[in-house]
Amino acid sequence: MSEKSTKIEKVKKEKVLTDSDMLKYEIAEELGLLDKVRKTGWKSLTAKESGRIGGLMNKRNREKSQEEN
Repeated sequence: MSEKSTKIEKVKKEKVLTDSDMLKYEIAEELGLLDKVRKTGWKSLTAKESGRIGGLMNKRNREKSQEEN
């Protein structure tokens, strides 16, 4: 199991997450922000960091819906 999936599995065990939440955590991990989020919470992210996560979530959701159609 990769280090990335191990960290996300730990987050999953902490609480029940929706698909949207899992995507948010996955993107935060890819951007190197997951440790910051786990230590200080989502509110500690800058507007730039939050916007980047939201933008990537939106992009992936659009790609997913296009694949389904």
